Amino acid sequence: MGWTMTLKDDFGVIAWTRQAGSYLSLFLLLSLFSISVRSDNVYPRDHHFSWKAGQWGQCTGEECGSGGVQTRTIWCIHMEGWTTHHSHCQHMEKPESQRQCFKVCDWHQDLFEWEVSEWESCVLVPFFSNELKLRATECITAQHGIQRRKVYCVRTSNRTTVSSRICEFFSQKPPVEQACLVPCPQDCVVSDFTSWSGCSKTCGAGLQHRTRHVLATPMYGGAICPNLTETRTCSSHVDCPAGEDEYQYSLKVGAWSECRMPHHKDALLSGRTTVDFSTMSNENNTAMLHTLASHQHFHHNHHHLAHAHIKYPASWELEVGYQTRHVRCTRSDGKNAMLRYVWRTTDWGECRILPLLSQQNRRLANISLLCGGGIQTRKTYCVQVPDVSAPHHRKEVSRPVNAGLCDGEEPPLAVQHCSIPCQHYCLLTEWSPWGACLYDSCEEPHGKKGFRQRRREVLWESSGTLGTCPHLTEFIPCDDPACYLWQVQQGGRCIPTKNSCGPGTAIQNVTCVNAKGEDVPDAYCVEGPPLAEEACEVPCSADCVVGPWSSWSTCSHSCASKTAEGRQSRTRTVLAIPGKDGKACPAGPALEQWRVCNDHPCVVFHWEASAWGPCIEDTSMALNGTSLQNGTVTCAVGVQIRKVICVKMNAGPVVNKRCSDSSRPETVRPCLLPCKRDCIVTPFSEWTSCPSTCLPENATAATQSRYRTIIQRAANGGQECPDTLYEERECESLRVCPVYRWRTHKWSSCSLVPESVRRGLSGPGETCGKGLETRGVSCVGQSGESANMTECLQWAGPLPPQIRECRVACKDDCTLTAWSKFSECAGCGSSRIRKRSLAGRSKKKETCLNKELYPLEETETCPCDEFLSQPYGNWSACILPDPSVLGSSQGWMSHREVKECGQGLRYRAVACINQQENLVSPALCTESGYIVEVCHIPCPIDCKLSDWSAWSPCSASCGSGLKIRSKWLREKAFNGGRPCPKLDLKNQIQVYEALPCYSECSQYEWRAEPWSICTINTVDDLPACGEGVQSRKIRCVKKGTTGNGEDSTVEDSLCDQEEMPPRAQVCYLACPNDCVMAPWGPWSNCPVQCDQDTSRNRSRHILRPAASDNSPCPEMVQSESCVLNSTCFTYQYRVSDWSTCQLSENAICGQGSRFRLLDCIRSDGKVMEVQKCEQFGLINKWILSESCVVNCPVSCVLSEWSPWAECTHSCGSRGQSVRSRRILQDAQEEGRPCPNQLIQTKPCPLRPCYLWVLSDWSPCTVAGAACGEGLRRRNLSCVVHWGNWHESPRQPVKEELCGDVLRQRIQQEMEQPCFVPCPGDCHLTEWSSWSSCQLTCLEGRSFETTGRQARSRAVIIQDMENQDSCPHQVFETQPCKGGKCHSYQWRTGGWSNNERTVWCQRSDGVNVTGGCFPQKRPTTLRHCHPPCTKPFSHCTPSGVCGCEKGYTEVMTTHGFLDYCTRTPGVDNNKKADVKTNSGRLKPGPSKAKDLYNEWTLRPVGPDGRVKLWVYAVTAVGFILILFIIALSFLVCKPSKTTKTSPPPQKPLTLAYDGDMDM
Repeated sequence: MGWTMTLKDDFGVIAWTRQAGSYLSLFLLLSLFSISVRSDNVYPRDHHFSWKAGQWGQCTGEECGSGGVQTRTIWCIHMEGWTTHHSHCQHMEKPESQRQCFKVCDWHQDLFEWEVSEWESCVLVPFFSNELKLRATECITAQHGIQRRKVYCVRTSNRTTVSSRICEFFSQKPPVEQACLVPCPQDCVVSDFTSWSGCSKTCGAGLQHRTRHVLATPMYGGAICPNLTETRTCSSHVDCPAGEDEYQYSLKVGAWSECRMPHHKDALLSGRTTVDFSTMSNENNTAMLHTLASHQHFHHNHHHLAHAHIKYPASWELEVGYQTRHVRCTRSDGKNAMLRYVWRTTDWGECRILPLLSQQNRRLANISLLCGGGIQTRKTYCVQVPDVSAPHHRKEVSRPVNAGLCDGEEPPLAVQHCSIPCQHYCLLTEWSPWGACLYDSCEEPHGKKGFRQRRREVLWESSGTLGTCPHLTEFIPCDDPACYLWQVQQGGRCIPTKNSCGPGTAIQNVTCVNAKGEDVPDAYCVEGPPLAEEACEVPCSADCVVGPWSSWSTCSHSCASKTAEGRQSRTRTVLAIPGKDGKACPAGPALEQWRVCNDHPCVVFHWEASAWGPCIEDTSMALNGTSLQNGTVTCAVGVQIRKVICVKMNAGPVVNKRCSDSSRPETVRPCLLPCKRDCIVTPFSEWTSCPSTCLPENATAATQSRYRTIIQRAANGGQECPDTLYEERECESLRVCPVYRWRTHKWSSCSLVPESVRRGLSGPGETCGKGLETRGVSCVGQSGESANMTECLQWAGPLPPQIRECRVACKDDCTLTAWSKFSECAGCGSSRIRKRSLAGRSKKKETCLNKELYPLEETETCPCDEFLSQPYGNWSACILPDPSVLGSSQGWMSHREVKECGQGLRYRAVACINQQENLVSPALCTESGYIVEVCHIPCPIDCKLSDWSAWSPCSASCGSGLKIRSKWLREKAFNGGRPCPKLDLKNQIQVYEALPCYSECSQYEWRAEPWSICTINTVDDLPACGEGVQSRKIRCVKKGTTGNGEDSTVEDSLCDQEEMPPRAQVCYLACPNDCVMAPWGPWSNCPVQCDQDTSRNRSRHILRPAASDNSPCPEMVQSESCVLNSTCFTYQYRVSDWSTCQLSENAICGQGSRFRLLDCIRSDGKVMEVQKCEQFGLINKWILSESCVVNCPVSCVLSEWSPWAECTHSCGSRGQSVRSRRILQDAQEEGRPCPNQLIQTKPCPLRPCYLWVLSDWSPCTVAGAACGEGLRRRNLSCVVHWGNWHESPRQPVKEELCGDVLRQRIQQEMEQPCFVPCPGDCHLTEWSSWSSCQLTCLEGRSFETTGRQARSRAVIIQDMENQDSCPHQVFETQPCKGGKCHSYQWRTGGWSNNERTVWCQRSDGVNVTGGCFPQKRPTTLRHCHPPCTKPFSHCTPSGVCGCEKGYTEVMTTHGFLDYCTRTPGVDNNKKADVKTNSGRLKPGPSKAKDLYNEWTLRPVGPDGRVKLWVYAVTAVGFILILFIIALSFLVCKPSKTTKTSPPPQKPLTLAYDGDMDM
């Protein structure tokens, strides 16, 4: 019965297994370990006496186990140390002197043992316990010392450490200290100091040092070594430039760690419970669950070189591991610095518009006038961030480093949008009417000269700073200016003074108004006010009545010239003729008045201002310190000046007094002066590295370079940039590589093993056979002088062989002459021959005539210097020449365009092959290793559009609309050119420009002249009064014309006929004594909403009352309903569509503006003047102009190509060199898109790959015997291949090409001992390969971190008589990593003749023996009672007979199988053969099977029953068998039925063949 015992203590868990009875009481050993084994002192209250206990003795008892007893001695001692009687100590506190214990059994001793380390070195010990031993001043030979060692108690099973108390139960602990002698102290001895070194810095303060070295180290307590270094400060007269850091920074790395595998100990284990057995923890033992991240582990068919028996492959395969090391950044003062690299940028370059232009626009545009949106670039570079403690300068400047150090971060933007201001652009209103004649300054009026002004306003102004808007005010000089005037308004009707008619007075309203018509206090008007009452007259009933004056007509001229002046008129008409004695009507001229208008001269003046000048310094306005305005650092306030002059329209400058001084623009304004900017340059980068090795003779001198970058250009008079941005120098003179060579000496005579030694006999013997001969090798210099051997090992190549095999001919050996010289070569591809011949008696020896053993002729291929050059691989991409020149342009973004097309070169690798078809160095075929071919990259062609078309008509025939012009496609883009804009449905380019336009609803208008006198047709002498007719002239004129002459009249058809005023009308001339009414006044306004329930009115008043009441006056008020679109109209604003974004004439993108127009629309749809809507109080909330942006067509901007990287493979055909570039700015709008090729590859020169290859081990050979101990060998050969090791053939070449063959052979094991068994010997096989790594698991979970793998050697017995002398079979295990948990399971095969195969299988699919539980083994046999003999029947697992698949059981009344009937629907061909379906019968002969399948007679019917004719045939066959038996006289036993049967029985025999096999 197996059992497992676990001992648990404070330090670990110990487990072992033993085949024995139940020892569960061993668990009590835990309590034994927990009791202290040291002697204790127990102090009572009386401190003079105390109990002292000795150590516990060994556990004694009759049997091992828990029944043991352990005792110790107890004393009562005085505090001074002497022993006294027990009565002096208190008995209650006496310690125990006896206790139960666990007696350890003898077999426990085999589980643990002491393990001791080596003694440490002897060290001095103190004389006393509290004092260090002083150095002996008179030491002669040695001093006393002590040396220690470590002692552990370990398990014998796995050598893990447990508590020392466990081993102390079995044996005494070995001593850990012992006395020793230390030699007398030896002090440290050092040399003199060297001379002082150079200063560590070339500028500023630095350090210099000198050193000395140790000649003898201190030993045995001697004086320690003094400081080996002295340091002092030094300084240079050259000051460090600004930006150079005080400290230098270096990348410091530690040593590489050991190579670790991915499944190293530090990787956590997946799903395994591990137990910690270490002794370093004071905690109770705990089981910890670790998890291992899954990884791929590659298994190999060979093992590590540490094992003795190794199967060596043809080449070495290695597992890839990893090494780590510490990396930190150190400062020159020794402190650690933060290892951080960040991107820095230069200042932005100037704004450029040219890159935005297409090829077509570049030819047409005036480059110097371009403005608007553009792009500007800057350079990015990588720097190391300085420490916080490092000094900071006015602008942080750091030394540029390799950009690869900043690859982890995204670089800053290198391209941004910018704008160049365009000429100032203003959108202005129309001119206002000319104002009244005013003084230049109404606050200080003087003189009799004034100005009339008209103004216009700025609707929209561009944001550009270049220029200003045109003048906004114009002036006309005038006389008698007046800032304030009396305004007279008729206040009421005329009131007669005496009678109801006749003279009277009318009151009028007099107010003082300014030029704008606003009321002001009366005191502002200088002249006296007009009278408040005005004389008037009310006509009497017989008087003539004249109507009121009409409005003044338009002025005939806008201004007065020498030949013409403006005039305007007004008229009034006779409304009633006079009666008898009545006042007569005025004469005809009195009914019309004329006056002069626009009498000012036709001369207009305005102020004209030039553009603002540059900002210049104004010391009077300087600021204290600097300020920040709009992100720009400024130093002072300056001034800008411009010139302002008075200009006469269409003439030129005039004296300033001709313009209004109060409206003069300012000529000086303050501005901000930008600070002076000095050029800022980064410090120089580190010098590129120089070759660290020596240079071969005649080699060109190596150079190194460094560069710096301009990060800020000088401006405003600052310090200019330095001229030198790139420096190159020759490296410090490197020594020429020394020339050494090996000198070989003559071979010594062939040395043989003495015959006496070989035979074990003394005395002379024949010395012949195989031996070795040696030669000396020395090293000599270039001049032949002797040199150290190490120099040749370094510089002269592989060491020549110093040993070679030789042979001393024996008497019976074949004698041959020396080889002749090789024959001459006929050329490349030919061969040469050398010969030798047999000499002496060897010519007659038959063995010597064997040319296979003793060849007399050797042939070798002639050396050939002709090589075949053939292209290999694909062509590289077409590579354009690099335009960048590392020089003056380095460090600032140059303005050249990166050329992406044109002539370039493409490369193809060349395979250089010798006559043996081996790959050789490409330098033997070509200089560069490439075939270089000129190639062309097609240049991109931009999309080409047509010129602008003519403007289309305005989209609105009346009012505001848009006019459009467009472009169409001429040529599509090719080869990555600028793409075309989007296409519309008709595949036309959607490029158009729209501007607002206004179409006059009618350019012509009707103009009516005054009505004629009312003409009345009278009879006889009756008074001419009553109804009559009056007429007037109606002319069609162009709007805006002021003349009244016939020359302005156009055809009537051009005016709207529907709006033509009437040419004649009925008039009424009142008769005497009739009531006379004034003309009707204007209609009142309807409500804004035009409500139908409302009405509008107009009124008139009585000019002359009727003479009698019999003729009353007509109505004085008229009203009519407000009808929409008839008597009432509503108005609203309407805006046109937006124009496209309008830019300056010379801009192609950037900031612009768009506009739209405003219309006033009447409710019937008629477009009215905007003032009409304003009269109705409508508020305009529409925005008519706004800023907009036209996106710039930015082409893709790329960085420069990186340098070509090193080849990915140093040899072979798979090497490639790569360079790359990155996108700095993606294409926007119609900019040229980025090319697809951001990475370019170029094949590397095709260099051969040389490799050492180990052959397989040869068979074991025994020298001079057939069996016994021998050697097996393998060869080391140099092969060449094309880099793809597994695909390209490996061809052997000279060993010198792979390197030093001797050194390689030393590193490899070339021979191994082996054993060849003799016939009949009992021997062991070779070691099997190591098994897979396996862990001990429970339910799939491991309790171990380290697995095990095993290998074995089996015993081969060749003769049974020697089996007693056979060795035992051998197996061994070793720990391994990456083990797996395996489970085992029984597997079974298919049944055959009621038998099946049963085997045990591991979870990884390997069939094994052992591992599965024997109790669960499945059965291999099955039995049925009675046996299954029916056709198509077989024994089922349940032990009863059943039918094959496709047949149904028919049972007897007793429950046994009667027969098998075929299941309907099953194919006959598939179920007719019992052997095929049962799976337990042997297959019959194929011919008989085919014959059976071809028969038309079937022994079994469709229901599975045997047919009757089969029984008849069987009976005939049975009788025939009896007849044969009788003839054969077989009396003892009837023979078996022969296989030969008559033809009718063949089907029956075939059907029962399977039962016979059972």
